[in-house]
Amino acid sequence: MHDLVIRAGTVVDGTGSPARTADVAVTDGIVTEVGRVSGPARREVDADGLLVTPGFVDIHTHYDGQVTWDDDLTPSCWHGVTTAIMGSCGVGFAPVRAGGETELIELMEGVEDIPGSALSEGIRWEWESFPDYLDALDGRRLSLDVGTHVPHAAVRAYVMGERALEDATDDEVAAMCDVVRAGLEAGALGFSTGRTAGHTDVHGNVVPGTFAPEDELVAILDTMDDVGAGVFALVPAGVGGVITGDAPDAMETELDWILRRAEASGRPMTFMVMERPEVGHWMPWFDAVRAANARGAHLRPQVSDRCFGVLMGHQSKLNPFQYRPTYRDRLADLPLPERVRQMRDPAVKAQILAEEPEFGPTFLMDQIGRRALDHVFALGDALDYEPVPERSIRAIAAQQGLDPWEVAYDVLLEDEGREFLLWPLLNYGNHSYDGLYEMMADPLTIQGLGDAGAHVGLVCDASVNTFMLSHWVRGRTRGARLDLEYAVHRLTGDPAAFYGLGDRGVLAPGRRADVNVIDLDDIGLVRPEQRHDLPGGAGRLVQRAHGYVATFVAGTQTIDHDERTDERPGRLVRGAR
Repeated sequence: MHDLVIRAGTVVDGTGSPARTADVAVTDGIVTEVGRVSGPARREVDADGLLVTPGFVDIHTHYDGQVTWDDDLTPSCWHGVTTAIMGSCGVGFAPVRAGGETELIELMEGVEDIPGSALSEGIRWEWESFPDYLDALDGRRLSLDVGTHVPHAAVRAYVMGERALEDATDDEVAAMCDVVRAGLEAGALGFSTGRTAGHTDVHGNVVPGTFAPEDELVAILDTMDDVGAGVFALVPAGVGGVITGDAPDAMETELDWILRRAEASGRPMTFMVMERPEVGHWMPWFDAVRAANARGAHLRPQVSDRCFGVLMGHQSKLNPFQYRPTYRDRLADLPLPERVRQMRDPAVKAQILAEEPEFGPTFLMDQIGRRALDHVFALGDALDYEPVPERSIRAIAAQQGLDPWEVAYDVLLEDEGREFLLWPLLNYGNHSYDGLYEMMADPLTIQGLGDAGAHVGLVCDASVNTFMLSHWVRGRTRGARLDLEYAVHRLTGDPAAFYGLGDRGVLAPGRRADVNVIDLDDIGLVRPEQRHDLPGGAGRLVQRAHGYVATFVAGTQTIDHDERTDERPGRLVRGAR
């Protein structure tokens, strides 16, 4: 008898093969049949008219701390994710020496905008070495599976202490390689490093490893080759151009050594790419990667499916009026309903709009002051993440004969102050996602960069997995869409295979029964909202989804009509399989 049969669904199996109507049978957490399944089952799910896919594999998350206190790993569990890989961008919490915890927290808070107070209160420090960390995770019972990279910054801090921002000696490089080796042998899925100057700790210091010389990275790659395991993942210098504080030609310099070392190693490597305003600038990079792969490299540019930007508003860490004295001194700390009530007072509105903003010297603040309203848009009830230029705040103001700041003021009071202004910074060349489409349509690239668990004061991009289906497959009206089978492959079979997780990502006999049952006509996003549910009551933006009829992890249902069940079958993933 089968444990579970999902009947008559439209099965998109994760390989890129055409959709077909089929049953999916599961026993002991493993798919046993895909086709016309006979025989009884302890439970049957009617999937007629519904989409049945493998569970999504998210290869770029930052749950390193949250995984120690949050069994559900929200919000990823709401977005079809059944395997999440963390330890990205070179930051994480292992290894760590006694007394070094605060330094790692300050790195994570600065780089990934996760409140340090929540990390300090929530993390259960039960480890020193990286294998110790994996042992601690092995005891967790979660809503989805997790795997992790060994993070470069933590390794450097562990080995070099106060010298972590300096060049390493030969002995220190050898010690770092020993740490990486131990992590991989214990089951880490890879190694990550971050090399962009835009990543700093809360004090403005660059992340350890940002300027590590090539020889150090080569030694680590050689160690990975020797172990025969792991993906080498990096955020290269120049990934975001001037927005990240990197030199304009930094990416070209980075790509030179990446290509050389990828060819010499053959280890799977992925580096992040985001579209700058100049559309198509990445094409020569992709051509160079293709040529290197033809010579033996295994290199994949990693891309997102949505703009890289921020959400501004009364629930966000960034509010365009927070630099005006009246808002800053009288209103900013009020509960949202009272703040909205007072801001609707015409006298308060006139006073705030009459004040000269006191913008800071950073890039973002300078852009807000000078020209941001040219490129800021109301998210709206439709949650329009690909807005047309005619809908910018400045364009609307011109159409209505109003000051742009007055328009922004009124927009942010909509929906009782819960509206957001979307400010796309990257992946939005020529005010569209046409360039992003070209990157994703290229099978050379791999899907990632959702940053789930991170940047919680400004965005909630864990929802990009749902966005892939709701926007790119079903809803996009401004240009080409992605085929359903290709999109599902990018969320499932492709990332699983790249990370050596051959037991998942595809619906086929013998694979893990990680399964999503989706109402494709209904799949979509809910407006982001601020919640104070982190340890110590710290706030974050979260975004729910609708359209997930069911999610199963190893055959156990974790989502039932968009809501969590009480089941937690998720475990630590140790090593490739």
